[in-house]
Amino acid sequence: MLLHALCDALLGALGLGDIGQHFPDTDLRWKGADSRASCATARVCFTSHRYRLVNADLTLLAEAPRLGHHRAAMRANLAADLETTADRINVKATTCEGLGAIGRAEGLACHAVVLIAHADGGSHGHGHGHSHGR
Repeated sequence: MLLHALCDALLGALGLGDIGQHFPDTDLRWKGADSRASCATARVCFTSHRYRLVNADLTLLAEAPRLGHHRAAMRANLAADLETTADRINVKATTCEGLGAIGRAEGLACHAVVLIAHADGGSHGHGHGHSHGR
């Protein structure tokens, strides 16, 4: 779920839809596919559009499992998949304190926020934020 949220955030930041558009669950090619592959594909998308990842912030909402002992490995794996450094990836978890379906441990959720920047540091082609110094 964490990888799906990250992939959606990366694709969304580029305006390229969501994971379901690129890897539809109705397509048997993706049945049982490794979620890390979808993240790698999203990375290729933002690289081919000449963007780079500035940072990614991921939050898992769940009563269990506890992530504390796995956080460093998760950051390292995500950084490797996205061809960046672990200091650009933040992974955190929180509980719902017994409230709702997540609080009753009937499911979990994940939020992902990414910041991307044009790889050359200039305008991203939409005319926003471009300035000229003298």
